[in-house]
Amino acid sequence: MRTIIPHENRGLNIIIAGCGKVGITLIDQLSKEGHYITVIDKNPTKLQTLSNNYDVMTVCGNGASYSVQREAGIESADLIIAVTDSDELNLLCCTVASRSGKCSAIARVRTPDYSIEANYLKNRLGLARIINPELEAANEVTRILSLPTALDVTPFAHGQVEMVKIKIPENSFLDNMEIQNISKNISTDFLISAVERNGEVFIPSGSFILKSGDIMSVVAARRDILSTIKKMNFKSTPIKNTLIIGGGKVAYYLAKQLLNIGFDVKIIEQDRERCEELSILLPKAIIINGDGTDEDLLKEEGIHNCDSFVPLTGIDEENIMLTLYASKVSNAKAVTKINRINFTNVIAGLDLGSVVYPRFLTSEAIIAYVRAMKNSMNSGIETLSHLFNQRVEAIEFKIKEAPAVTNIPLIDLKLKNNLLICVINRNGRVFIPSGQDCFMDGDSVVLVTTHRGFNDINDILK
Repeated sequence: MRTIIPHENRGLNIIIAGCGKVGITLIDQLSKEGHYITVIDKNPTKLQTLSNNYDVMTVCGNGASYSVQREAGIESADLIIAVTDSDELNLLCCTVASRSGKCSAIARVRTPDYSIEANYLKNRLGLARIINPELEAANEVTRILSLPTALDVTPFAHGQVEMVKIKIPENSFLDNMEIQNISKNISTDFLISAVERNGEVFIPSGSFILKSGDIMSVVAARRDILSTIKKMNFKSTPIKNTLIIGGGKVAYYLAKQLLNIGFDVKIIEQDRERCEELSILLPKAIIINGDGTDEDLLKEEGIHNCDSFVPLTGIDEENIMLTLYASKVSNAKAVTKINRINFTNVIAGLDLGSVVYPRFLTSEAIIAYVRAMKNSMNSGIETLSHLFNQRVEAIEFKIKEAPAVTNIPLIDLKLKNNLLICVINRNGRVFIPSGQDCFMDGDSVVLVTTHRGFNDINDILK
């Protein structure tokens, strides 16, 4: 058992129970941020591989066992994250940990029944967070389908602000235009926060010249985002229906959300028993029992005419193939779910449009919590999102007792390069700041940067 000696700038002592896909993603990212990681898993082969690849401690055993947790150092741990394949085991791991030590606890819970009771379980079991990757993925897809032009939609300020990723088409009036001149054509309050061109990402200044083919992130208040997109002459025809391939948990959560906002939903699922379950759970959806990779079936069920298409099989290659097929035979807005992250550069080159990675959504939520824990005295992180294949971080800070950055005009702050202040949320009023605006205690601030590992608003300074 290892003992961590605390000091002001040390990383957190974190125990991760379970080294599946999400567990490995967390180990990779948290270890890079300088935290002390101990991994518990029943599989000694997996643990040996982790020990060879990362600077982590490993304990072989049941994560819910008190003796195993003691061996992993629960009494000196700051946080335990339970991401095994079993919801019940994750909840039990966190319960034992919260009774054994003084650490915070985060559990991954994917079963719909438990997700409905998430707030109750969180409060009764004393958990810091309950995270459902499938529900988060469904939320992401719903946001994307609600804005047809968007490749990606990231909410901030409790949903009052949206960061929308859009590709500039050929012959757009934005082609060869300086960013500072766009506002002459568009009256709404918005900001272009990042631009990707030929694989390179820029945090642009006002003199940056946009080109057709660029992928840009546009930030605006949620109430203004649709009108901003329309004024940029992007397609804004609302989506009314969707065809979902696969009837797993993500499909259930997604269909339920889309039905609630008025979509017509059709699901093709191969397992007959699951189809019967979905017919009961989603009586307003059309459930088709069949092979969603069958070209004739897809044609029969209207792939040529559907507004949106979402492949949610458990196999990444099938999802990619289905999206590429849909783009050939229809004008449907496609969103592709991908579980593995080994070949993100290759996937980015396939022009799949919108891609959702449940593992990243889960890890981002946890990393935001970890960073807030590490610097809980000053400006805590509210939201964290990675953009453009993890090369840009969009971070929302809550400012509290930060005299180095408050009550000083932004133009006078010595900000790091490759950083842009996007939005200030002050007592519910959201605005794009000018150089004369100041941060104030109590503000929520959204920024984007190519720097990694910001924990505190003071990190923006040189």
